[in-house]
Amino acid sequence: MRCPKCDSTETKVVDSREGVDGRSVRRRRECESCKFRYTTFERIEDSLPMVVKKGGQREEFDRYKILSGLKKACEKRPVKVVDMEELVKSIEAALLENGDKEVTSKVIGEMLIKKLQQLDQVAYVRFASVYREFSDVSEFVDTLKGILQHR
Repeated sequence: MRCPKCDSTETKVVDSREGVDGRSVRRRRECESCKFRYTTFERIEDSLPMVVKKGGQREEFDRYKILSGLKKACEKRPVKVVDMEELVKSIEAALLENGDKEVTSKVIGEMLIKKLQQLDQVAYVRFASVYREFSDVSEFVDTLKGILQHR
């Protein structure tokens, strides 16, 4: 493991704990050269499906890409990172359970939107506006009306 600060390979594990989900290991490491401390995670490599994008290209499922989008949607909202990670974990579990070799980005996006709507409605509208590519204010208004009707 290389130190992210000085790129040295001389590092040691200072602490090791089971992850919150019980399917990963959290390790605190220290660089023996510059004494910088950092955290790494070790997790089971699941065989998640390939993601088929809108243009037809295929790429590996990337939980961090989804988490990054969620963090942007939840910026300045009272949503905990742990809750966002749980949401991503539930998407991964659903995809694994389904067993498909490929899944469209549209399916993943719709799964995210449903779960995000339950988590935080403002973040839901933010995410939906980007994901569904709202072209004008009326699409925002329609989405907000839908939220208000569900209350």
